[in-house]
Amino acid sequence: MRTLGGLWRWRRNPLRRTTDLVEAWLALVALLLILFVAPVVGALAGGVAQDALQQAVRDQRKARHLVTATVVRKLDDSPMDADPETSSSRMVRSRVIADWTGPDGTAQHGQALANLKVPHRGDHFGIWTDAHGRPTVRPLDSATATTHAVLAGFGAAMFTAGLVEAARRVVVWRMVRRRYARWDQAWDRAGPDWGRTGTGS
Repeated sequence: MRTLGGLWRWRRNPLRRTTDLVEAWLALVALLLILFVAPVVGALAGGVAQDALQQAVRDQRKARHLVTATVVRKLDDSPMDADPETSSSRMVRSRVIADWTGPDGTAQHGQALANLKVPHRGDHFGIWTDAHGRPTVRPLDSATATTHAVLAGFGAAMFTAGLVEAARRVVVWRMVRRRYARWDQAWDRAGPDWGRTGTGS
C-alpha cells in the first residue's frame, strides 16, 4: 500500500519537486510490475517446477516397485513412524524384521516399516523397493508434485514482488539522502548570514 502513497505526487503543486514526480513514477512502475510481472514469473516458475516434478514422478514409478513382504518378527517397542508422503500423515508404521522377494527375483531379509498397528509373524504388508529389492521410500505421487509446483510458483511470485518493492525503496532512500545532502549544503551557504540585518543587500 505504501507504493500507492507515491501516486499523490502527480498533483499540480508549486512546491512539487522533480524528485516527487520521480517517486510517483517509481511507485506506478513498481505497482505495475507487482501486479503483472510477478504473477507471470510465478506462473513460469511453477510450470518449470511442475514439469521437473512430474518427470521425477514418472522416473520414480519406473525405478521403484511395490512388493509383498512377510513379517518374521516385530522389533522392540520403538517409536512409531509416520510416513510424511502419505495423504494422511497419521498412518503409523511399525518396525519389523521381514522377508520379501525383490523385482529381480532375489530373496531379501531385513528391517522394514510395516503399515500394521500390531504386526504378527506371517502377516503380509506392502514394501517399496528399488530394482534390486533394497527398501526405499514410496514414489512421489502426482498430486503432491503438483502441490509443490504451485507452492514454488507462489514463492517465486512473492519473491519477485518483494524484490521490486525493495528496489523501489532503495532508489527512494538514495533520492532522499541526496535531497538531505543538498539541503545541508544550502543551509551551510545560508547559515553564517542567517538572521543578520541587511543580509543579501
